[in-house]
Amino acid sequence: MSLSKRRFLQTSATGAVGASAALWAPPSLAAGRRAVAPSDPARRGRPPERMPSMRPCRQPLSLMLAAVCLAVAATSAAPSAQSPREALIELERGWNDAFYRQDVDFIEGLLADEFIATYDDGSRGDKARELELVASFNQQVVSAVQEDFTVDFFENTALVRFTLRIVGIRQGQEAEIQLSYTDVWVRRDGRWQCVSTHSTRIS
Repeated sequence: MSLSKRRFLQTSATGAVGASAALWAPPSLAAGRRAVAPSDPARRGRPPERMPSMRPCRQPLSLMLAAVCLAVAATSAAPSAQSPREALIELERGWNDAFYRQDVDFIEGLLADEFIATYDDGSRGDKARELELVASFNQQVVSAVQEDFTVDFFENTALVRFTLRIVGIRQGQEAEIQLSYTDVWVRRDGRWQCVSTHSTRIS
């Protein structure tokens, strides 16, 4: 199985709701009711009527609790922000998948202009060489599994390590290899770019 790609052999593969505590103000006592004059014959000889008690209207407790529950549910349903570690692992997986489908544009966006690759046979390639390998890839890959990710950060630089197990077809039979990768990423203009990758064959 002659493999000369980044991801195969010498290459890489792949609110709370703000409930107001203020009470509703009672309506004006002169509004919405009729005042009876003391000289009204219907009122003579009777003790004056007492005005009905005007109490401030409060929101039912059940409605307030429902509003709070809805706010909590909405907050829980909102997607959580992706951590830098998760973002880098996603980029590595995307790179691996894009290599096999020969997606040159996707990988070109990941690589810095000064990108350098050191392949498992000791040879080196720049960004143009890596993209050339992507475009010409023609190996038959059964599976490619990335695992054992570790991510270390040094301000705007990240070191990503992982292993890659690839099963391919060689002379009509399945053959498996395992590679160890160390990739260096730098954050520029709000996005991560890979400046270096190094692969070592371990099986």
